[in-house]
Amino acid sequence: MMSRLQKGLIAGAAATLAASLLEIPNLFLNWFDPFQGVIASMIGMPGNLAVGWAMHVVIGVFALGPLFGLLCPRLPTDTPETKGIVFAVGAWVLMMVGVMMFGNYRTFTAGAGFGTIAWLLITHAVFGIVMGNVYARLVAREKRGAVYINGAPAH
Repeated sequence: MMSRLQKGLIAGAAATLAASLLEIPNLFLNWFDPFQGVIASMIGMPGNLAVGWAMHVVIGVFALGPLFGLLCPRLPTDTPETKGIVFAVGAWVLMMVGVMMFGNYRTFTAGAGFGTIAWLLITHAVFGIVMGNVYARLVAREKRGAVYINGAPAH
């Protein structure tokens, strides 16, 4: 039996992988500022994409995933995917506040402004959908294999 944190960790890893796969074409085609570049500039290392990728993985897997596992039952929607979207958009809002407060004020200027912000919102929404779906599948798999004694799950 996995705890909610463990399920969130696995869901966060899957969602981070999905968001990373969306980001790879952006790196080569240069549609918008890369998410990893935004993270790197936010922590004072502009242009260092390796640090941005590392922070992206650490935050997605080890922070957002387990936090979603804890908060999922309390989130205000009905389906796991919409719970994931609500959670991920909340994380996006906190990231935007962090960029505006602690990052370089020129992060979203000129041609990179609205497009980069919209791209970050879209990738966060996909992150949330994948995380919610994987988390729900893990919960359902565990419920299918649970042993019940007198109508209550045996732990």
